[in-house]
Formats: sequence, structure tokens, C-alpha cells
Amino acid sequence: MSEDAPRLYLATPPLAEARDFLPALTSALSAGEVASLLIRLAGDDPRRNEDIVRALAPLAQEKGVAVLVDGSVTVALRARADGAHVSGSGDELADAVKKLSPRYIVGAGGLALRDDAMRAGELGADYVLFEDDDREALAERVSWWTELFNTPCVARAASLADVAPLAQAGADFVMLDDAVWTDSRGPAAAVADALKHLQEAQP
Repeated sequence: MSEDAPRLYLATPPLAEARDFLPALTSALSAGEVASLLIRLAGDDPRRNEDIVRALAPLAQEKGVAVLVDGSVTVALRARADGAHVSGSGDELADAVKKLSPRYIVGAGGLALRDDAMRAGELGADYVLFEDDDREALAERVSWWTELFNTPCVARAASLADVAPLAQAGADFVMLDDAVWTDSRGPAAAVADALKHLQEAQP
């Protein structure tokens, strides 16, 4: 895959513990080059969440995958992740940038409006995440962003069929979550297909 090709970003389901998810993650990471992994957490117990991240992060990091923690700068730092992903473009994002940048990655999601995305970029987010159940609306927003701004753009693909259109729209990273973990063939097959779609989307 060329250096300019969009890259794959995986996101876990909300996890209450790590053990049962380890085989799925191992399988997914065995299938090819994954750029980033977002660990989503189901509970609010910092200690338990740190344990989950510590159990999963090294498995990805040893393969060169950047590991981010959803919603908690503190857990990300204590569990030695590579960054945090926060929702919105307000104080939480500003605080995350202040605490983590430039050593760690700060991602911004939950950006309902174009103004929210622009504000996130101005605050110093390392990437913005766009999500929309309407595939055409999502591709249009990705195209708008990549034509005007330098901050990398992540687009969430709801299915494997959405990967190529989002890559063609200009996404720097395509995020997959349930489409990988619920694939009846297993996570490795889903990741292999996603990587193939990313490659085929290149001109």
C-alpha cells in the first residue's frame, strides 16, 4: 500500500474486561497493517479501565499500531497508551490537547456540525472523526474537509462496503468497529477485506 493510501483504524466494542476480547483482537491484527486502535470502555472505574488498556495495548503497539483510549486522558496516560480520543470541540478537547500534545495523539469525535470540526482543528486535534449513517452525507463531509483543511480526517465505515467510497472521498483513515468484530468469517477476514478495499480505492 502506498504511503498516501488511506489507512485502517479499528475501534473496539465498549469493553468491561479484556480477556474475552483478546482472541478477536489478535485475529484482527494478524491480517495486515492496522494504523490505529481505539479502545472503548464500558465502565467508569478508572482502575479497571487501566487494566483493560494495559492488557490490550501492548499487543497492538508491538505491531506498530497507535493505541488511543476513548474518553479518558488519565487512563491513556497511566496505561501507557499513545493518546486519547475525546468527544466534542469544547473544554474537554482543549484540556486533552493541553495535557497530551505534542507527545501523544489527541483525536476529536462527536462533531455534529461543520463548525465543531473546524473548532476541533483550531484547538489542535490531531485528527477529526466523522460519523453518519447516511453514506453519501458522510462522504460529502469527508470531501469538504480534505479539500479545505490539513488536519487528518477519520471516517467511520458502518460496513465493509463503505470502506472504498470513504477512501475515495479523501479520508486519511477509515475506522471500522462492529463490521470487523461481528463478521461471521472472523475478524482477520474482515480486516483483510478492508485492506483490499483501501488498496483498490487508490487511483
